[in-house]
Amino acid sequence: MSSRGRGPGAQSQVVYAAGLVQGIVLVTFPAASTIFTSASSYGLSSSQYGGIFLPQAITAVGSSLLQGNLSRRLGGKPVYLAGLCANLAAMILLIASRFVMGSQVVAYPVLLVATASLGVGFGLTVPSINTFTAAFHPAAVDRSVLVLNSLLGLGTALAPVFVAIFVGLGFWVGLPVLAAAAVTALLLASVRLPLTTAASGHAAGRQPAQPRPPGHRAPIPAAFWLFAAFAVLYGFCETMNGNWSQLDLTSLKVSATVAALALTVFWAMVTAGRVLFAVIQGWFPSRLAYHLLPFVLAGAFVLISALPSRAPVAGVLAFALAGFGCSALLPLTISFGQERLVSMSAVVAGPIIAFYQLGYGIAAFGVGPLRRAGLTLPDLYGASAAVAVTLGLLSLAVAHRRPSPRSLHPRPQPMTTAQPAPELIS
Repeated sequence: MSSRGRGPGAQSQVVYAAGLVQGIVLVTFPAASTIFTSASSYGLSSSQYGGIFLPQAITAVGSSLLQGNLSRRLGGKPVYLAGLCANLAAMILLIASRFVMGSQVVAYPVLLVATASLGVGFGLTVPSINTFTAAFHPAAVDRSVLVLNSLLGLGTALAPVFVAIFVGLGFWVGLPVLAAAAVTALLLASVRLPLTTAASGHAAGRQPAQPRPPGHRAPIPAAFWLFAAFAVLYGFCETMNGNWSQLDLTSLKVSATVAALALTVFWAMVTAGRVLFAVIQGWFPSRLAYHLLPFVLAGAFVLISALPSRAPVAGVLAFALAGFGCSALLPLTISFGQERLVSMSAVVAGPIIAFYQLGYGIAAFGVGPLRRAGLTLPDLYGASAAVAVTLGLLSLAVAHRRPSPRSLHPRPQPMTTAQPAPELIS
């Protein structure tokens, strides 16, 4: 490859492509929920289906917390490539599970390892590509990060579409095959690129990092725990929609194709809402959106809990409203954190994402035992409305007397920041 092909333009294109592919990979497992629970396929119960996401939550939390330190010590490129390899391993294992799905004793452990790999891939790749895109567009950081996250959101919306297409063709495993091919292409393209930033030279060994004084720990601001609680509740609410929507709608006698469409529309509205609020924040303060969206989400949960049987249009519209309600909440939480938690602003994104993943794990895993105890998915969506209302009340404390963030999408921090990590992520 010529030096021209290794320039910032080529690097930006690969990073943007990584955002799109990461979105597809991330939603591959939830998009195939009806396959996992079908008696003619894996035959998983609700508890078993929810259980496959527990390793993903655990490894995503750990890798999100470690990603910053690993990037500073090893360099951004090796960590990013490791994330891609973990994503590829997840897809290969999912494909392999297809050949043993008749035996849960064999297939289920394979699925658990696959989702654990997916958690590592998410935790290492997403922060890396956000940092890269900001570094490659120093004069337009906000726009470039918005584009990247929009592409990631587009990927999450495309995954259910691909599943529906491949299921219609009688080859549902086509989605992980497609995702594995895309990740492989990314790996081959990325290995040939420098993927260095102005800040990453230190991490690559040109200037060793300064050792942390023995016993030194930056204190965790008390206000951080408000952000952590918000992230947990938001992760729960998002996952109730992202992981359980298809099973809810199919239980209401809606076709699997329409259920996949509802999941697509949910993720599409999450992305569209983030773009919308980034564009209009000049005249519609993002702080106001932060306070209103949880109550929109609560209303969507009430509608979902009251959906009648065989109402495909109402189901799609209800999950579309839920996606809009979720849209700007997570990026704004990180943005508020970066501006309010000054003592840990350079590293706040990792812990917030970790607590978001904790909420993901609670909803992904916890619904199964509750269903086994006799609660229905409509019951749980109704209860989730109370969680969303709590989220709205908590938003008043998180953004108490704070101006709107300068950018809806938080700015990634350099990989070599000298700011000491607080004890939470040391």
